[in-house]
Amino acid sequence: MTNGAPTQPFPLEESFIGLINLAIDPSEEVGYLAGRLPVTRAVMQPMGIVHGGIYASIAETLASMGTANAVRRDGKICMGMSNNTSFLRPVSAGTIHAEAKALHRGRTTWVWDIEMRDDAGKLCSTSRVTMAVRDA
Repeated sequence: MTNGAPTQPFPLEESFIGLINLAIDPSEEVGYLAGRLPVTRAVMQPMGIVHGGIYASIAETLASMGTANAVRRDGKICMGMSNNTSFLRPVSAGTIHAEAKALHRGRTTWVWDIEMRDDAGKLCSTSRVTMAVRDA
């Protein structure tokens, strides 16, 4: 910890985020985060469409990072409590564009809605993620 804030043990590109090639857009806005994921074979299931776990992972990542960015300065950490992801439209090429918005920013829990769209702007997946906020 530095100045009471938990530190990150290794660079994001060496984590799961780097493995799936998820790009996170910088944001100073509390309760908002966006990112993009290029569709490659590495994120597909054998039928040639993006694996459902990838959508859930994108949602969990954006909610986790968005919450962590906000609570870290208070010496808090966060962890996922629930992730409910619905798959609405298959994607087999292009880029998945994700946008996460906090619906609730409480002392011990945050709740996020995440929408994931294809290059045409069509909704492909939606998630609701609940994050626990705790002392480090």
